[in-house]
Amino acid sequence: MSFFRRLSGALTQTGDKSQSKPVAKQGSPKAKLEKPVIQKPVAPKVDPAQQQAIIDTAVREAQARAREIIVEAKAEALSLRETAEKELRQMRDQMTQSERSIDQKLAGIEARLKTLDDRERELNKRRGDLDGRSQQLEDTRKNLLKKLEQVAGLTREEAKTQILDDLSKKLGREMAEMVQEKVNQAKEEADGKAQEILVDAMKYGATSYVSEYTVSIVNLPSEEVKGKIIGKDGRNIRSFEQTTGVDVDLDDQPGTVRLSCFDPVRREVARVSLERLVKDGRIQPSRIEEVVHKVREEIEKIMFEEGKKLCHAVGVFNMPHDIIAMLGRFKYRFSYGQNMIAHTLEETKIGIALAHEVKANVDTVRLGCLLHDIGKVITEEEGSHVELGVELLRKYRMPQAVIDCVEQHHEDKPFSSKEAVLVYVADAISGARPGARYENYEEYVKRLTKLEEIAKSDEKVKEAYAIQAGREIRVIVDPAHSNDEDVVLLSHTIKDRIKNEVTYPGTVTVTVIREMRAVDIAK
Repeated sequence: MSFFRRLSGALTQTGDKSQSKPVAKQGSPKAKLEKPVIQKPVAPKVDPAQQQAIIDTAVREAQARAREIIVEAKAEALSLRETAEKELRQMRDQMTQSERSIDQKLAGIEARLKTLDDRERELNKRRGDLDGRSQQLEDTRKNLLKKLEQVAGLTREEAKTQILDDLSKKLGREMAEMVQEKVNQAKEEADGKAQEILVDAMKYGATSYVSEYTVSIVNLPSEEVKGKIIGKDGRNIRSFEQTTGVDVDLDDQPGTVRLSCFDPVRREVARVSLERLVKDGRIQPSRIEEVVHKVREEIEKIMFEEGKKLCHAVGVFNMPHDIIAMLGRFKYRFSYGQNMIAHTLEETKIGIALAHEVKANVDTVRLGCLLHDIGKVITEEEGSHVELGVELLRKYRMPQAVIDCVEQHHEDKPFSSKEAVLVYVADAISGARPGARYENYEEYVKRLTKLEEIAKSDEKVKEAYAIQAGREIRVIVDPAHSNDEDVVLLSHTIKDRIKNEVTYPGTVTVTVIREMRAVDIAK
């Protein structure tokens, strides 16, 4: 750097000397006549000896700087090498420590495995010793029993029987007296206590409801409306029956329309829809579908509110939404003239009162009474209302005790708890009280007679009995004129004929029985 500075200074001095010529003053005649002269830079004159000295000095300084740079580079490289070697030593130390730790852990695992193997061998040895000792004890016990039997002159069973006989003779009289005393005491208290409990329960279960006996009939303002209901080529009545799922009878009575369907909800939707269509006067397929759809939504809301009201009336909350909606269907469901909401409310109150009296689980009885007939409003599936109700409650994971109450309230299965018995008793009280239900006696007898006639029409049948109010038919076949395969075929045949020829509520169970007996007398 000093060489270049000296060279720059020399050039500067030479340039200053070359520019020291006199300059004409402005405004003088000479300045006006003379043209401006552009001076070209003149290379400075340098002494060769001096120039060589400057160059030598610059070379020496450059060489000295190069040596300094080389030394600095070597120092830096040495520093980097030391740093790298230090890091490498640290990494080797860490790897060595990791290997030692892994070796220690492996050694510990091997020691534990060895300990476990030793324990397992010891346990197997002890198990074998215990098995041997158990066998020895069993052999010793058998030998002692044999010796005891030889000494006593009686076998084990004979000695047991003799002891029990002696004990029975000794205590038999005392036991008989105690049993008789308890029986007499129970008889004296049972009648009065039962009457007291039932009267109290019925007092709590009293409702202001009066049984209704209704049919789905729509009154018409005139006979001309029937023509509108039928429509051109019967398209209106076909559309109405397809949309609502009910049968329409226009020929029953003048000025009325009778709607028939096993589903009370669909029948109610059809009744309300037909009344609105008649009042509106516009009866056509598109209008029918619109009105039926709107009425169905309104009925669903009404049923849900009724179901919620029923649950709250008996003290049940947080019931699943779908079950509340199904309980609301009881509003339009009647069983032998008895409305299902009124029956359920009455029965639940009676069951709760009985549960309080006998110290049973009140919540189980409450739910059992509330849900015992929920299968009656399930119309999309086949089966008795008990089976359908039990399946629905299992789907919604109701407590097993409640499911047992529903499953046993018609004695289809033996009672498993006192709560199930209370649900059965409450149902019987509500359904059997005077004025609760009504059915035409002649139609009832006619249905039972028809069931027995269908069963007896086959030549293999010996006897047939309709039981459980027509819900089951027992068929006894002659074993001499039939075999086991005929039993299955006959049950299917009778079932199909009942479905096609008999109108009945719920389901009818067909039970075919074939029994073969052989009797002989030894003389």
